[in-house]
Amino acid sequence: MGAPSATEFAQRLAALLETGEPCAVATVVEVVGSTSALPGAKAIFDRSGRMVFGWVGGGCAETTVREEALRTMQERRPRTVRLDLDDEVLGVGMPCGGHMTVFVEPYVPKPRLLILGHGQIAETLATMGKLLEMHVTVNDPLATPQAFPQADVRVTDDPDYAKVECSDDTYVVITTQHRSDYEALSHVLKQRPAYAGLVASRTRSALLLERLHENGFSLDTLRSLVAPCGLDIGSQTPQEIALSIIAEVLQRRRGPETSGRPLVETKGARVTDEGVQAAGGALEREKC
Repeated sequence: MGAPSATEFAQRLAALLETGEPCAVATVVEVVGSTSALPGAKAIFDRSGRMVFGWVGGGCAETTVREEALRTMQERRPRTVRLDLDDEVLGVGMPCGGHMTVFVEPYVPKPRLLILGHGQIAETLATMGKLLEMHVTVNDPLATPQAFPQADVRVTDDPDYAKVECSDDTYVVITTQHRSDYEALSHVLKQRPAYAGLVASRTRSALLLERLHENGFSLDTLRSLVAPCGLDIGSQTPQEIALSIIAEVLQRRRGPETSGRPLVETKGARVTDEGVQAAGGALEREKC
């Protein structure tokens, strides 16, 4: 079997990208000896690793490429894989008599930055998020398209943010200046975002974290919350605070290995395996 037609391949890939779901494309770039696929053969894998279109070889070759496709989507960077088809024991289990090199490229949607609130911190965050090629959405009853020209502004009659929707690829920053911040956190955390940051004082952050835990939010769920949010870089102005927050979002995207401090630890309260602790250890609850 050879590569699908360019038109058909492009249509299938475009249709999958339109859903907003990540996927990966595998392309055979070189073969040596006897192989089951020819150079140019392509396959599309969805976010679960299922091959939804094309062909790059059957049996164990497909299994190996599927594993690499999943890895590229997780790491957000392409990989070149060399498959040994000449060794049934040490290779991929298909003694075809040759080798095949496959380039696997992830197609991952832009990470989403969801800002709940308005004001200078929110406006600067939106600008920085756009510069970092994030899909920026602002959801706040007082936000205006004029204040956020680089974002998708959603002005709704939803003072408690009950209609807010996010997913595991969404980075949420709540800068409502204490207005409905508990309600916003409650709705957001139930949807398990990649990151939830609260702009607030240390005292209020600790009180909200304790209240959330008392009202049934598990320690595991609360680990995605950083309150107050932002890296500790001595920020004072709204612009500097926004910079510290977007830097923390980037740090969370890159993974805990890039962190100078535990991702679950905050400056006003922290979530540990033993429970929730506020400033000074005054508030502590046993593990759920």
